[in-house]
Amino acid sequence: MTQNPLHIVMFYHSLLSDWNHGNAHFLRGIVSELRSRGHQVSVYEPHDAWSLQNLLAEHGDAPIAQFKTIYPGLESIRYHQEALDLDKVLDGADLVIVHEWNNQECVARIGEHRDKVGGYRLLFHDTHHRSVSDRTSMAAYNLSNYDGVLAFGSIIRDIYLTEGWTKQAWTWHEAADTRIFHPITGVESVGDLVWIGNWGDEERTAELYEFLIEPIKALGIKAKVHGVRYPKDAIASLKAAGIDYGGWLPNYEVPQVFARFRVTIHVPRRFYTQILPGIPTIRVFEALACGIPLISAPWDDVEGLFTPGQDFLIAHTGEEMQQHLKDVLHNPDIAQNLAQNGRRTILERHTCAHRVDELLYIYTTLHSI
Repeated sequence: MTQNPLHIVMFYHSLLSDWNHGNAHFLRGIVSELRSRGHQVSVYEPHDAWSLQNLLAEHGDAPIAQFKTIYPGLESIRYHQEALDLDKVLDGADLVIVHEWNNQECVARIGEHRDKVGGYRLLFHDTHHRSVSDRTSMAAYNLSNYDGVLAFGSIIRDIYLTEGWTKQAWTWHEAADTRIFHPITGVESVGDLVWIGNWGDEERTAELYEFLIEPIKALGIKAKVHGVRYPKDAIASLKAAGIDYGGWLPNYEVPQVFARFRVTIHVPRRFYTQILPGIPTIRVFEALACGIPLISAPWDDVEGLFTPGQDFLIAHTGEEMQQHLKDVLHNPDIAQNLAQNGRRTILERHTCAHRVDELLYIYTTLHSI
C-alpha cells in the first residue's frame, strides 16, 4: 500500500448532485476517505451536468448549500469542456480516474494527454449497465491510452477484457460511506416500510408493482416511497395502494428516514437480474449499513458479496414478499438478526475505506509496471 500522499484528479458526472445519480453517493464516500488519509483530491464535473441541472430546476440552490454543510471540504470544480486546460488541470497528478458518464470526446482527450505528457496513471470507471444495454456506444470509447478499467461488477470487467476494450480491468464494487450511513437510535417510528429509489425508464415497472405496490396494498401496512422520475400513473398507483409519495430525498438524509421505518426493500432493475447478476445497487450497501432489515426481489449474488437469508431475505414472488414482510414486522428477533448481520457484513467487507484500500493497491501495482 502506498504511503506517500497522492494527487488524484477525478472526472465524474457530478459530486454536487445525487438527483437520479447514484454514483454521487459512492464518489462522495471515496473522496471523503481519500482526503481523510491525506491525499489531495480534485473532482471535475461538467458545468451542464444533467443531474445538477434537474436538481437546481426543482429545488433551487438550497440542496447545494446543505451538501457543503454535510460534506465540509468536499468541492467540485465545474468546467466547460471547450475551456478545459488539461495541462493545467493534470499538472502534478499521480492518478487520474475518468467516469463512464463523461462523453467520448472528453475521455479521448484525457487519454491523448496521457499519451503525450505521461507522468500519471489513468483509469476508466464504469458503474452502469451500458456495456450490455448500449454496447455500440461503449465500444466507441477510446481507452487505448488508459492503464485499465475499474468495473463495478466482475461480469462488466470481463466484458471489457473479452471485447478488447482495455488491456487490464479490475472489479471495484460500490460500497457504503459509513461516515454518513449508520444506525440512528432514539428516533420515533412513523411507519412500517420505506422504499428509496427512482422509477426510471421502465426497467423494473412490473417488478415494482409485484414486489412493492401490491404487497403493501394487500397487507395494509403504512409505507412511504422516495425518488424521482415517477410518471403520473405511478404516483396514482402509489396513492391507490395507500403509499405516501415523498419525492426526491437528499442521499445524506436517508439514514434519518431509515431510522423512522421498520423495513425496506430492494427491487433491482431488470439488467441486473437477467444480464448482469452479482451487481447490487449502492442502496443495498447503504440500507444494510444503516441497520434496517432488507428484503430483496430476486437477485443472484453470484460474487458472494453477502449471505442471502442472513444479511437480507430474498422474495421470489410477490406472495413471498408479503410473507417476509409479515415475518419481519411481527417477529422482532428476525428483524434484529437481519439488521445485525447485514451491518456486520458491511463493516467487515463493504465500506468506502475497503474500496480505497483496493484502489490504492491497484495504483501501486500499476506504479510498479
